[in-house]
Amino acid sequence: MKTSLEFFFDCSSPWTYLAFVRLLERAPHLPINLIWKPILVGGVFNKVNGDVYSQRANPNPIKAAYFKKDLGDWARLAGVKLISPSVFPVRSVTAMRGCFFALSQDKLVPYAKALFEAYWEQDQDIGQHEVIADCASKAGLDGAACLEAAASPEAKAGLLANTEELIVRGGFGSPTFFVNHDDMFFGNDRLELVEAAIRRFVSEG
Repeated sequence: MKTSLEFFFDCSSPWTYLAFVRLLERAPHLPINLIWKPILVGGVFNKVNGDVYSQRANPNPIKAAYFKKDLGDWARLAGVKLISPSVFPVRSVTAMRGCFFALSQDKLVPYAKALFEAYWEQDQDIGQHEVIADCASKAGLDGAACLEAAASPEAKAGLLANTEELIVRGGFGSPTFFVNHDDMFFGNDRLELVEAAIRRFVSEG
């Protein structure tokens, strides 16, 4: 019996990149039905987590130094390279709308991976159409078709619906996991708890 695991994500977050990589390593060994839920994390912040903006504008230097170290430690553990992008925060809305086209073509994972790598490793602005098209091509998709689909009413509605759904269900950022719909976990560092919850549901089910 498989357990549902929903992954609400936005490629503009470094912690989400780490969670994405680590989740893909674990997923084949877990009895889960993995459900990808692209969101616009800025839309979540605007509604329920506006403190993010004030913290960015007036960072605590002590916390900021530790944040940098912590991110580096997790990146080494996950085996990924993380840079400080030239453009941050990035306008990820078109790229995330493109996820719905990638999902329809069963290419979500390679498309998201290409976006994460472009932004967090190669310092490319994933808000730019040419970068998005290139990421789509790397994922085996038609870049022009991906951009066209991202501009469609369906993709716009899909991204808005997922973002609103996360808010309604108590989420406040990316990455957010839900095990069997109701058990919510936030953050890359909660993945071990996610895995424990999955195994608990299986053993009890």
